[in-house]
Amino acid sequence: MIRVAVEADAAACHAIYAPVVETSAITFETELPGEEAMARRIRARLATHPWLVWEERGDVLAYAYGGRFRERAAYDWVAETSIYVHEKARRRGIARRLYGTLLEAMRLQGINQAVGVITLPGDTSVAMHEALGFAAAGVWPKAGYKLGRWWDVGVWSLFLSEPANPPSPVIPFAELATSAELRALL
Repeated sequence: MIRVAVEADAAACHAIYAPVVETSAITFETELPGEEAMARRIRARLATHPWLVWEERGDVLAYAYGGRFRERAAYDWVAETSIYVHEKARRRGIARRLYGTLLEAMRLQGINQAVGVITLPGDTSVAMHEALGFAAAGVWPKAGYKLGRWWDVGVWSLFLSEPANPPSPVIPFAELATSAELRALL
């Protein structure tokens, strides 16, 4: 089941995220944030953007969220996306379904472009993004140093809708969270 995250999901999200931080360059975070920090992240993110989880039999197996791409107001209609799947739940199609729902939720908000930032080579992530319609938008060479080496970062983008001129304000996720449109999507 896909649902909106709550602060009580922080421990499960942290457990999914911890091995990614500790053993990979998928994220450039180098120190574990802790469960309380994860709860604060969930709470803060849900005010403006979706944070969704995939739950099975009471266990959170994956989470995905959107967030501001850049702080300047002119970027309000672009959101950066992230997804993390528990290692025991990979290769089951969870990522594509959860990420697809995240993109639809952002479309409901009036966000017109999603951006995925991928540590390269990142073949699995690249394949998922491209299967969902994202297109390569550029590479930042040697953008991050982790695990004893420099990593390139690729950017993939997807237009969720044609940008209007002028655009309507993006609906904060907190306002959308209890809507019939979002309930129908989940």
